[in-house]
Amino acid sequence: MNGAAATQAHALELRHLRKRFGNTEIIRDLSMTIRHGERVAIIGPNGAGKSTLFNLISGGTRATSGEVLLDGVQITSKRSFEINRLGLARSFQISNLFFNLSVFDNLRCSVLWSMGYRYAFWRRLRHARDANQRTEEMLESLGLAHRRAELASRLSYAEQRALEIGMTVAGGARVILLDEPTAGMSRGETAHFTGLLRKLTHGRTLLTVEHDMSVVFNLADRVAVLAQGELIAFDTPESIRANALVQQAYLGTADAELL
Repeated sequence: MNGAAATQAHALELRHLRKRFGNTEIIRDLSMTIRHGERVAIIGPNGAGKSTLFNLISGGTRATSGEVLLDGVQITSKRSFEINRLGLARSFQISNLFFNLSVFDNLRCSVLWSMGYRYAFWRRLRHARDANQRTEEMLESLGLAHRRAELASRLSYAEQRALEIGMTVAGGARVILLDEPTAGMSRGETAHFTGLLRKLTHGRTLLTVEHDMSVVFNLADRVAVLAQGELIAFDTPESIRANALVQQAYLGTADAELL
């Protein structure tokens, strides 16, 4: 396989990424490739650089050096909205919804955007039957059809997170970044949401920062472990669980007992 073909086989590629704030290096020569349709969880102790890495990938922060490639296209110097238009979407820890719109209208905004309506979509929305049908299908997939007329502000936290993920998928993103998607959920909500994530991201590339090890080991195809800004392991969940370096990185933390 030649170099061009190898690059195209990857949905996301990080090449020798470094990020320095003053004299402090947060990300240290990090390289990683993620395949199309792969689900990858990023774990690591607090301060390992997980959020900074997400910012570098999604355009929120500029790298000190190194490259980020999306489907073989260099996006290191692009802004967040430009990266989004290329097919990468990021969801944050805090829900980012149109709280004064209904559940249906929140989803329809994303569907209309993905179908090319752009700012003209405010004209004759009731006649956009294809968009309405796709929105209804997404509502069913999310299990929110019975809440379609509710304002987003009235949903439970878990429902708001589900709606936000639905909007991300409905917007046409091929690569999805999720920052602690199950934080604040009960055990039952987490289990339900993990299954929902698995269904919604089928065929898409998922990169998630997650502290709940049950989610990590039940969802991820591979797990990337960061410690002090370095990638110390990147392997299957089973191999990560048995990795001595990973155990050492978590030693003395509550998470160590879950590995």
